[in-house]
Amino acid sequence: MRATPAVAATGILVTGLLAMPASAQDTPTPTPGTGALGTVARTAGDARYEPGPCPKTAEPIAELKGARCGTLTVPENRAGPNGRTVKLGVAVVPAVAAHPKPDPIVWLAGGPGDDAVGEAKMAVDGGMNRDRDLILMSQRGTYSADPALTCANIDEFNARATGLVYDAPSTGREHVRATKACRDKLAASGADLSAYNDLESSADLADLRKALGLEQWNVYGISYGTQLALVSMRLHPEGIRSVGIDGILPPSTAGSALTWSAAKQGFDGLFKACAEQPACNRRYPDLPATFERLVRQLEAEPVTTTVTLPDSKKQVKVVLDGGALVNWMTSATHVATQVPRALDELAHGKPRRIAEQWAVAKYSPQAIGRTSHGIVYGVFCSEWTPYETREQALAGGRKAFPTFPRSVQAQAPQLTFLREDCDAWNVPAATRSIRDVTRSDIPTLALSGGFDAQTGAANGPYVARTLKNATVVTVPYEPHVVFATSKCAQEITGSFFDTPTAPNTACLKALKPPQFEIGP
Repeated sequence: MRATPAVAATGILVTGLLAMPASAQDTPTPTPGTGALGTVARTAGDARYEPGPCPKTAEPIAELKGARCGTLTVPENRAGPNGRTVKLGVAVVPAVAAHPKPDPIVWLAGGPGDDAVGEAKMAVDGGMNRDRDLILMSQRGTYSADPALTCANIDEFNARATGLVYDAPSTGREHVRATKACRDKLAASGADLSAYNDLESSADLADLRKALGLEQWNVYGISYGTQLALVSMRLHPEGIRSVGIDGILPPSTAGSALTWSAAKQGFDGLFKACAEQPACNRRYPDLPATFERLVRQLEAEPVTTTVTLPDSKKQVKVVLDGGALVNWMTSATHVATQVPRALDELAHGKPRRIAEQWAVAKYSPQAIGRTSHGIVYGVFCSEWTPYETREQALAGGRKAFPTFPRSVQAQAPQLTFLREDCDAWNVPAATRSIRDVTRSDIPTLALSGGFDAQTGAANGPYVARTLKNATVVTVPYEPHVVFATSKCAQEITGSFFDTPTAPNTACLKALKPPQFEIGP
């Protein structure tokens, strides 16, 4: 699940993320031990950390000023004979406190396919480096890693696809052609595409801790990063003091049916909040029925319009059918106050607001060339699709939204044409144990948002069943990845790392529902 601008449904799991003012410090803070964290070269088994320049980023990130940086070199395939290695960018953002605590926090990015180094602002803005150093490492294959398994051709197709019928077979064929072209390019570069998955990435994290000379650290994962965190807790628990997971994706249930369930939970939460607000309920009564009626109508008769891209002033065609509306809605929960009015406008023949939100984010420069599709499909196609049948995926759509047309139910939110893409990607299935639940007594904070339509708040209680020291928190009225949008969630997270078995959740009592926009 990915970190992107608001309402940017990209065809992969997404998040819309806002932030608080930054508070990075420019001068590195010494940490206990031999040399400041991140300044000492060290070998740990087959891995080696070398201090050096900070990882490349798509644009300058002020929060990385003063960071202590380097690279972690690890085997590409720990079971393979060819000896290739990959280099992962590492940045240690110093703690603001004059005397940092000795156990830093490592940040696991969303996606799959996002680069943790590029999420430095989000982490720092939320106070993640208040009194602990913050460690950011580019997951293998991501933008600042070497090799970077990015494919701009897929991102460009996803943008152009806003002008196509979302779930038409012809769109699917083009979708798979783009995926196959990406795979062919990456395979021709020599990359072992079977080595970009959670088994290898969790081992990379374990090697990083040891190569930095740390006895103990804390883990914080957002969105897809929660799946990687849960796998790491199970396979490499040593040295982990505590774990925060935010926007939870359980490895044991990840797949198309789960995204349908998540969408239902997030939509229902938003619709319920409107119904409980008199002004919203009077102006937009029975929003669930309006939404489901629009899905059916648009799937039968799509609406075609044009929007103007704000950067280039270029006009692009946009087609809104039932599948497009479902996927818009999945990420529009990040701008929840606009949703009732936007749906009402669409119902009255005014598609502009939704069409712009649907297309503009996909055409944004931030959406092109930054996602590691090597990790996207490495995870999806080895860990998800082998363990969920087409029938199970379809049943998830039918259960969540029984009135939707079959063509909409056939393409899970955020995962359109996934099975066909995975056939083209052609990597072996991961060992079945990748789907095991995580059983652990490591103190864990399981955070969700009440409007989360991308992973669903029910995943918090689900994973907590087998986590003996879990604290489950649902922050009401918030979308996917509450740390990015909620000051209360940031306060809870800070208190959790102070006292992992007893975080302070008192701020939840003061939260109030949003004021929805009311149109004329």
